Amino acid sequence: MKEQTDSKQLKDYLCMHHIESVFPDELQPYLTLYHFEPGEWVCSQGEALENVYVLVKGKLKVYTTSAEGKTLILSFQKPLAVIGDIEYVQEIDIINTVEAVSPAVMIGVHHHLLKRWAADHPPLLQFLLHIITEKFYVKSTSLNFHFMYPVDVRLASYLLSVSFDESHALFEGKLSTASLRDAANLIGTSYRHMNRVIQSFCAQGLVERKKGCIIVKDRQGLQALAGQSIYEPPGR
Repeated sequence: MKEQTDSKQLKDYLCMHHIESVFPDELQPYLTLYHFEPGEWVCSQGEALENVYVLVKGKLKVYTTSAEGKTLILSFQKPLAVIGDIEYVQEIDIINTVEAVSPAVMIGVHHHLLKRWAADHPPLLQFLLHIITEKFYVKSTSLNFHFMYPVDVRLASYLLSVSFDESHALFEGKLSTASLRDAANLIGTSYRHMNRVIQSFCAQGLVERKKGCIIVKDRQGLQALAGQSIYEPPGR
């Protein structure tokens, strides 16, 4: 993770996403740009909240881990996702682990500074309310998906989510085979079952298994199988 205090680039991101009015003028000098590389954690479940982040470029993976060590993917987030909003409002520790999937840029501000000005700035409160209510909708959809849809649909959606990001043209459609066991946990299936589904995908020409990676060969075919990618919020 790298911090950047480039006020011009920061303003460019605020303008690009039309959120100049979300942060009060008094707070804007304290906003910082954070750059995350693929695989880097933005925050980890159980950690104390430090910053609230607004994703302005890239893609993030959000997942939870049970006391027994089992993981379950909740969603993939694209701009304008907010990380730490529920924890900020509830004044609790981080409830989910968030990891960068592609190179990601986030606007961050310490939660103590946010609290100092938020109560007197309705646009910020409205922005947080919109984001938080969307998260509850996505979580409900994601949990229903895990119970109601077969592994091939879940895997197709997962492959699409981890393999493509329109904001990064060089983000190729591939998944490292070293991460397959983690992927099986995240979509709620066994490693053996997922391998059988991958073999089926290969036979259908949807993916190709090469040494070290799974390569998406037919993105449209996976999209047809997955329908609307349930791991990503609608309209993003």
